[in-house]
Amino acid sequence: MRGARRKTGRDFGRRYVQLIAAVLYNCHITGFATGRIYRGSFKGICAPGLNCYSCPGAVFACPLGALQGALAGSARRIPYYVLGTFLLFGVLLGRVICGFLCPFGLIQELLHAVPLPKIRKSRVTRGLSCVKYGILIVLVIAYPLIRIAPGFCRIFCPAGTLEAGIPLVLKDAHLREQIGGLFSLKVAVLAACILLCMICYRAFCRFFCPLGAIYSLFHPIAFWGIRVEEEKCTGCQACVHACRMDVRRVGDRECIHCGDCRNVCPERAIRYGGGSKK
Repeated sequence: MRGARRKTGRDFGRRYVQLIAAVLYNCHITGFATGRIYRGSFKGICAPGLNCYSCPGAVFACPLGALQGALAGSARRIPYYVLGTFLLFGVLLGRVICGFLCPFGLIQELLHAVPLPKIRKSRVTRGLSCVKYGILIVLVIAYPLIRIAPGFCRIFCPAGTLEAGIPLVLKDAHLREQIGGLFSLKVAVLAACILLCMICYRAFCRFFCPLGAIYSLFHPIAFWGIRVEEEKCTGCQACVHACRMDVRRVGDRECIHCGDCRNVCPERAIRYGGGSKK
């Protein structure tokens, strides 16, 4: 019972952080009523998590959108500010951002709570986790450089469709008149993503999110996150089996540092901390 209470408290603690982050990212409340996008000075700052620039409530920029915009409009110049932002977030937190500070990650977890049959992780899901790196290379980097347009945001991003596209279209009659095949395609992608997230834990995050792909590259050096005390660890792998992400070990590139592994470790060898991962 004590363990169950401890687990519930930790789960709620992370959920509170996710909710607070979502509210802070989208605190332009009047935007939802007017359908107008906030264009103040804060829009020059990137939020850590995936949150669409064009969401009526958004007060910060999306880091992926900023990267694509910089690549498309840079005339082949290096986008130092955006890359510096990724470096800062990546070195400090890495994929802790995915587990705690991403509004679309929260939405995926709530969708997974819908009582439907679930897909368990397997070699297949572990293989699919590599798809997000292809999306990063093709739609986030190559497409903007070649086509001078933000490929991921324009074609694929379900977060943008849910947070910005649909609310703005519902609010603006002029936009409704301009709906075409591309918007229909994006709604179909969103619908597929919602269904997949209902039956597969954080499916978009695991398989398709290029922002998670970027942060995963920092996993060996990220300052804050889950740490294993090697002297206590017995190698029982209870943590890996309990994890719903496609990890091979605690703290690897697929780990979002949610803390579920702490609840099942019989030796209490897993903790949050900074510095060395040992």
